[in-house]
Amino acid sequence: MRLVRAATLLLLVTAPFSLSAQVRRAVRSDDYFSFKSAVDPSLSPDGRQVLYGVTRVERAQNRRVTSLWLVPADGSAPGRPLTAGNVSSSAPLWTPDGRAVAFSSTRSAPGDDASARPQLYLLRLDGGEPRRVTSLPNGVTGCSFSPDGSRVACLSRTGPSDRRTPSSDVRHYTGLSYKFNDTGWFDDRKSHIWIIDVASGSATQLTSGDQWNDSDPQWSPDGAQLAFVSNRTGKEQDGDDDSDVWVVPVSGGEPRKLSDHADSDTSPRWSPDGKRIAFIGRTRDGDPPMIWMVPSSGGAPSVLLYPAQDLFPSDLMWAERGAALYFNAGNHGEIHYYRLDVASRQVRPITRGPRAVRRLSLHEPSGTLAYLANDFTHLDEVYVARLDGTAERRITSVNDSVLAGLDLMPVERLTYKGADGWDIEGFLVKPVGWEPGKSYPMILSIHGGPAGQYGVDWYHEFHVYSAQGWAVFFANPRGSTGYGHRFERGISGEWGGKDYVDLMNGVDAVLAANPWIDRQRLGVTGGSYGGYMTNWIVGHTDRFKAAVTLRSLSNFISDDGTRDGAYGHRTDFGGDIFQRHDLFWERSPLKYVQNVKTPILILHSDNDYRVPLEQAEQWFRALRHFDKQAELVIFPRENHNLTRTGEPKHLVESLDWQVYWFQKYLEGKADAVPPDRR
Repeated sequence: MRLVRAATLLLLVTAPFSLSAQVRRAVRSDDYFSFKSAVDPSLSPDGRQVLYGVTRVERAQNRRVTSLWLVPADGSAPGRPLTAGNVSSSAPLWTPDGRAVAFSSTRSAPGDDASARPQLYLLRLDGGEPRRVTSLPNGVTGCSFSPDGSRVACLSRTGPSDRRTPSSDVRHYTGLSYKFNDTGWFDDRKSHIWIIDVASGSATQLTSGDQWNDSDPQWSPDGAQLAFVSNRTGKEQDGDDDSDVWVVPVSGGEPRKLSDHADSDTSPRWSPDGKRIAFIGRTRDGDPPMIWMVPSSGGAPSVLLYPAQDLFPSDLMWAERGAALYFNAGNHGEIHYYRLDVASRQVRPITRGPRAVRRLSLHEPSGTLAYLANDFTHLDEVYVARLDGTAERRITSVNDSVLAGLDLMPVERLTYKGADGWDIEGFLVKPVGWEPGKSYPMILSIHGGPAGQYGVDWYHEFHVYSAQGWAVFFANPRGSTGYGHRFERGISGEWGGKDYVDLMNGVDAVLAANPWIDRQRLGVTGGSYGGYMTNWIVGHTDRFKAAVTLRSLSNFISDDGTRDGAYGHRTDFGGDIFQRHDLFWERSPLKYVQNVKTPILILHSDNDYRVPLEQAEQWFRALRHFDKQAELVIFPRENHNLTRTGEPKHLVESLDWQVYWFQKYLEGKADAVPPDRR
């Protein structure tokens, strides 16, 4: 950290009239077009360089493009591009010898049907054009090199329609699971593992089956076997979650099941000596994800390494020659990496501070980590550090030039009492240009999930609100992750109950501590579960003068039979709609539509399969039926993830609609012009 402070001081001394004297302006929604994202950092096999991606928005084409960059791990030089142009190159990989990098790309060529799908390409660092390695008809994903670099394991989809020409274009299903939010309607293809020879490109299908998907292939240290994840109960198409960890010889043969739980087991990771496999698993529906270990040879039950009552692990990896496992987890509004000592079962943090850290790459011989980190006023950049998190330094500056010209307010933490006296954590952002003695509106924002968390990482929309002169309050009510299993399950059986109290108590606490907030000008918004809570709130209080609900649920009864995860709320209510019908209706905002007095804008996507469009239609029509002030905006071609991964134009327009509504009803600007009329 001394190096970082010294570099900052040098910058201020040598360039006193650059950043410090630059006139800053408030953030706009269309700044999104200028932001870039650092992605997928990966340390080279010798630990001296970091390969990473930079995703930018091409506004005219309304798309995102990722290019690959290379930067010295010691930060001695700025990053340099490896790929450029209008073709996206993503999911970068080093070859084990460090002489080349591989990446996924779609580079269509006339007369070459396979080129229209994402394929794996290889680019030598000593020059030349990328060479296509795979040519599978349906493309490849999830590729990884064998330890000796001669082969690559990839996932590709295949099914009966690849073996015969379909006689009809109808969709025919026999199970509950036939659509998914990100991928749309399912076809008959399933994901399986293929082994590709890097030199020749010849491909061999290793796993098969028309009733299940295989995923996450992981090479054994000796290159002789692959561990992977699959639900081979035959019930996956009926929504069964019992995935397991399997091992299969790369030479072919029947897979062996290693995990032994009735719910999902995922993320198999071989120990450095190849004798053990660690994985993340649940013993039953509703349990937190826990870390387990099993002999790679099988024949013994799995052993629990970490019960995960406090931290919910993801991105699992072995470290320190098998002495430790590193994992990622959210914790009190932050996201960090943690070290689990395999012998003692003790956990300690590796990274620290008010920020979100993700996408760790580890180089054991040099004791180096590379990862992404962002905070409330900075987007993701690449950092490197020692294995224990010390000697950290930032080695990229992807967004420095853009952020230098923006006026960004910091975030303040607060803790208050929710229902049952539980401690609830909240966050407050003041308006840009805040002055004592002046009065300002405030917007309450509610996160999705409810198994998610708000925190101190980057949120473009909050800076847009702040730039409009509005305070922003957001919190983690019960049901949120990052505060332990008991806190997350505290919402069970009563959505809109104690979580509602948690949020309203937070609003009261913020108002009491900040008399400059105008109690008569409060707004509320949220997406997914946050949209549900927005709908619930306006049906139970009139204290808010404007509301914007995004991808929101209004009627549990119809949602549970039409969403992608059919009857997926059974753990939230102790049964499905047939067992707990009255409770499902009791907790549906639609039941209370006649109570609504707050003007509400409904934003929804027409391809949202997580919370189908019919939810927005029911809510809007019921509101208008009872002569409530409401408007409905439908985004074409978008799914549930509009405000994170939707078309850039739509993502920005979504923000513009939110600003329009709050200007009109929170600030009383009757002449506010909706985005589609500008």
